[in-house]
Amino acid sequence: MGHILSVLPAFLLACVAVAALPGPSTALFLHRTVRDGRKAGLAAVAGNEIGVFCWALAAGAGLTTLLRANAVLFAAMHIAGAAVLVYLGVSAWRSARREEGEFAEALRLRLPAARTPAARTPAASFRASLVTIAANPKAAVFAFTFFPQFLPRHGPVLGAAAALAAIQVLVIDAPYCAMIVLLASRAKNWLSRATIRRRMERVLGATLVCLGIDLAAATR
Repeated sequence: MGHILSVLPAFLLACVAVAALPGPSTALFLHRTVRDGRKAGLAAVAGNEIGVFCWALAAGAGLTTLLRANAVLFAAMHIAGAAVLVYLGVSAWRSARREEGEFAEALRLRLPAARTPAARTPAASFRASLVTIAANPKAAVFAFTFFPQFLPRHGPVLGAAAALAAIQVLVIDAPYCAMIVLLASRAKNWLSRATIRRRMERVLGATLVCLGIDLAAATR
């Protein structure tokens, strides 16, 4: 407990800085909230926070040392993460094009555009967010680079890692992400316009693809 209290101010500052940086998770919260509603946005936040907690525990359990010692494993993790990000980005871009086609057809027939309920439930948002945070380089960098600096140098570290991870999730990350969802929900009438929604799909897709390419390039 004494160690945690001694590093807490610097740790909280680092958590705030990481949370404030926009990334694929933030884009996903906005996208799911505007497209599928507040419950879907909050479900995406829940998936993200579980991922953040697991990344922190992995760093505390010694995965950082293992990855640094095994270049092949480290490269494989980067390539797998890059592939997931590119896949999610292409899927978002295709979704924007599909919605545009549905919108045009609806105008022609004067009918509402078709929806795909199975892909727009809170459970689907939760799964998509969990996969995104698992492949998020920002989360990996914080977990494997910054997080170990706040752990005790001697003795067991898993308990301290779990405590700091809980603080990061419950005190900083979850409230901040939930605030984004609630603000987006209040502005949903404006953000859910067809043109703006399709642009958000494209921005999300382009962001994920660029992050995937950058993560793959980092393996060189």
